[in-house]
Amino acid sequence: MTGAIRLPASGGAAKPLAGWRVLVPRGGPWGDGVAAALRSRGASPIVAPLINFAPADDQPALEAALAKLAGGGFDWLTITSATTVDVLSSYGAVIPETTKVAAVGETTAAALVAAGYHADIVPAEDNSARGMLEEWEAATDGAPGLRVLALRSAIAKQVLSIGLERMGHHVEAVVAYRTVGVPVTEKVAADVRAGLVHAVLVTSGSVAEQVQNQLGPIPESTLVAAIGPQTKKDAGAVGLRVDVVARERSAESLIDAVVDAATALA
Repeated sequence: MTGAIRLPASGGAAKPLAGWRVLVPRGGPWGDGVAAALRSRGASPIVAPLINFAPADDQPALEAALAKLAGGGFDWLTITSATTVDVLSSYGAVIPETTKVAAVGETTAAALVAAGYHADIVPAEDNSARGMLEEWEAATDGAPGLRVLALRSAIAKQVLSIGLERMGHHVEAVVAYRTVGVPVTEKVAADVRAGLVHAVLVTSGSVAEQVQNQLGPIPESTLVAAIGPQTKKDAGAVGLRVDVVARERSAESLIDAVVDAATALA
């Protein structure tokens, strides 16, 4: 980062992000948790959700699938984004302890935990549907004929569902939501463009697209932190620069990456 605006010095070990204004691009339980963690490190979080979900066109199909899920009708549930977790929460969905959850997407597992759910598989390397397929057999001990509920967005490719069906599993693929961008306030946009926001967290490809479209180009003086390598790749595809990448796929690790950068700049 080489912009003219000088980033604030870190406030020591206890408050390493003292003086930093950090844009948190998601609301809900995940956003609240990240904001609290940032405050504990001295930062001033700006919670400005950039994406949200709109109801699926076939809501009765989703409601029927969630009722079947609550009744123990599935062995596995696959979730491909944190937004799907928001949908589950909005419906008050129940995931039985007997139903295992496969989480795809670098914020999905954290969002599940924040919402009171659980995640049993998260791809260790390739954090994508293809990465999940590579790990599936090992995680399930090769058990055949599993009943799987695959929740997805309206525009998502059915890579995971098709792959699981080819493995011989019984997959019920249901559209859970449509992704829509959420306009930020004029003040937030103006502050980002003026370099008055010191770091922007990027938690998914959809968020990266909205950051670039609504706020880009991001000033060189502003740190852009991605939650994982797949998110960095997705950001690059829409023209968004990424300065640091979290070591692990978690909100805590994402914040740690910002702290490390702040310490290096101090």
